[in-house]
Amino acid sequence: MNHLDKRLFRTSLLFLTLFLMVSTAMAQSTRKLIRSGDKLFNQANFRAALPYYERALERDPDNAKAMYRAGISLIAFDKEKASEYIYKAYRMKPKVGDDVLYWLGRVDLVNYEFDNAIKNAQAYQATLGKRDDEGKEQAALLLQHARNAKREVANPKDVFVKNLGPTVNTPYSEHSPVISSDNNYLLFTSRSAGVTGGKAAEDGEYFEDIFETRRLGPDSWETPRSLSGRLNGTGHDASIQLFDNDTKMLMYRQDEGGDIFMTSRDGGDWGQPQKLGKNINSKGFESDAFITRDGSTLYFSTSQFSQNGDLDIYYSKRQPNGEWGAPKNFGNGVNTPFDEDSPYFTADGLTMYFSSRGHNTMGGYDIFVTRFDTVARRWSRPENMGYPVNTPDDDTYYRLSPDASYAYLSSYRMGGYGEKDIYTINYIRNAIVRGHVYSLRDSTIIPGVELVFSGKTANNTPLEYRDVTKPDSGNYQVSVLSARPYQVTLSKDGRTIATEQYEVPMSLNDTTVFEKDFYIAFEDTTGIGVGAFAFKRIYYDTDKYNLRPESISELDNIARVLKANPTLRISIDGHTDSRASDAYNITLGENRAMAAYNYLIQQGIPSNRMITVSYGERRPAAPNNSAENMQLNRRTEFNVIKGQDQK
Repeated sequence: MNHLDKRLFRTSLLFLTLFLMVSTAMAQSTRKLIRSGDKLFNQANFRAALPYYERALERDPDNAKAMYRAGISLIAFDKEKASEYIYKAYRMKPKVGDDVLYWLGRVDLVNYEFDNAIKNAQAYQATLGKRDDEGKEQAALLLQHARNAKREVANPKDVFVKNLGPTVNTPYSEHSPVISSDNNYLLFTSRSAGVTGGKAAEDGEYFEDIFETRRLGPDSWETPRSLSGRLNGTGHDASIQLFDNDTKMLMYRQDEGGDIFMTSRDGGDWGQPQKLGKNINSKGFESDAFITRDGSTLYFSTSQFSQNGDLDIYYSKRQPNGEWGAPKNFGNGVNTPFDEDSPYFTADGLTMYFSSRGHNTMGGYDIFVTRFDTVARRWSRPENMGYPVNTPDDDTYYRLSPDASYAYLSSYRMGGYGEKDIYTINYIRNAIVRGHVYSLRDSTIIPGVELVFSGKTANNTPLEYRDVTKPDSGNYQVSVLSARPYQVTLSKDGRTIATEQYEVPMSLNDTTVFEKDFYIAFEDTTGIGVGAFAFKRIYYDTDKYNLRPESISELDNIARVLKANPTLRISIDGHTDSRASDAYNITLGENRAMAAYNYLIQQGIPSNRMITVSYGERRPAAPNNSAENMQLNRRTEFNVIKGQDQK
């Protein structure tokens, strides 16, 4: 080895040594970051664990464990990113965790990938040992939730869910909305930065504080203020209910296991909260409550009678001495082996809304409703409020507005500002649509026109509403379910004269009025003296314009009528379904009209007695949503445009 070779060898060896030292140090640093993240992860402190895993991934992007645990940590904050991370970790290392198939199913569920969630839950089941009872229960619940969610999402309710906005909601958790009797003052609970107690030691999240805000407009609120002083302490504090003309409030405070308190105010600040009696609070966990309008009964959620620590709903009657009596179980029809929480009653006391992790939930807490049968003297079987009130994640604290026209709730759902946000649930109502039908040629009213509004509910149940324009005014009026498109078919004397699409805006009460006038290219043919509308339509095969055998007999009939009435002139109108482009369908419609025109020419009908028009797909006889309806649209119609006594 010469002198130069020796120098090159020593230099290469030095670089290799330095590379190995740096790589080892980086690997050790990555492992240290992952260990720090794991310590927090194992305490369910996911928000604090996440930065450690992300820093580890910056150093080692292919670290499957860091990617996997970062994905699990993200589920509460960013569901789509969580799915990306967990699936990427699984592709890197299929055995990245013993329960990876379970978490794939979980992240599929919250991302509305229900078939994948079912598949992964079943695959996870197949990996479990005979004695893994906990794993089997988890897998069975995941399967049940995915199947329930798939069914509910496929059959949505006609409601509109709206986020209360970034003034109230933050990247942290907001929940427990409490609205005043005038609907303008809102109390809620937040775990955002700047709360009185700072961060909780056990999970790294901020403690809960009660905040207040006032309405500025229909969709705007003042910047929320913390109810510091007597109400917000150094632990968890949460709003529950305003009552007695908004002068009293039930609230939750982290005391022993967590208890229910009451505070009052007399036009000014809230007084010192007082703990409710021993028949309500215990060494267990009391999370939420509701006091009836007459003050006689308190319903509350408690773990004190539970063997497994889950919450159940109990109630207590006020005694003559003002104290609360011994608690009684609301009943097995409502309470399950899982958590039941957040009871809320309508003003008449006959309907209760509550949250449950049991029953037929879609995943996490769902909102359920039960109604009291005054004849049978029992509560009905709880009913899931359905999608989109409920989602595959937690949905809790359902509270009606003072006029019961809509509701507030807290929910983890896609599109929010972070964790749990406060939303309004707006029940879509009917709207009144009214107007006139005018002639496009001279703007005169057209009486006797039947209007049929055809649409669908959110779960695709057909809707149909109809009215006939009045003889004197030409006006119509229908009450239709709002917030959806309708096909409006206008007919006169049994013949369709126009078809239009009309989108009815949203209405949140049944008295909203929308004005809609129709201008129709219509010629009055009442004086022709023959059966003007007796001509039948003829139909075509898909993308064809050749005449079917059954069409020939109808064209022969039209020829006979025209020969018997030499002053009649007709319009031959060609139509198509919506399979092709608009331009293509105009040409196809013209070819269909010309096929009938040419046949009638062959039968001796002069060309000056016929005109052809192509509407393409623009005037469907039926919605283009099925093979049967598309067949109805592939047609030619024959309309009289000049009769015996017309000049």
